[in-house]
Amino acid sequence: MKKSKAVVRYLSKSGNTKKLADAIGKAVGVKAEQIPTPVTGKVDILFLGASVYWGGISSEVKKYIHTLDKDKVGKVVVFSTSALTERAFPQIQKLLQDKGIPVESKNFYCRGEFTVLHKGHPNQDDLKAAEKFAAGII
Repeated sequence: MKKSKAVVRYLSKSGNTKKLADAIGKAVGVKAEQIPTPVTGKVDILFLGASVYWGGISSEVKKYIHTLDKDKVGKVVVFSTSALTERAFPQIQKLLQDKGIPVESKNFYCRGEFTVLHKGHPNQDDLKAAEKFAAGII
């Protein structure tokens, strides 16, 4: 069985999502790159990371999703962090499905540190869980 070709893209304003992206990249053997780095060539899996800010995903993530080509991306796997509102997954899933890009039903989420909330997260346990999640997808 051939190994899936994967890429990792993310947006991280505070560094929380970057930590997850780096852990996922390590698990799948690729370098995590920030949005707006394009997906070049055909990939089986795009791991896409975002955070929830004030109840929604960033306009930069929305713009990035609009640049994706359904003929180049086999499916998207979402990972996210937030301090208050849970999961970027529903918003990202809808945008991708509207473009005809399949979305993995499993997604990874953990709390991220914001001011005094969730100090130290994502922590080492969160990062190990992200690695295990990504390895299970591949």
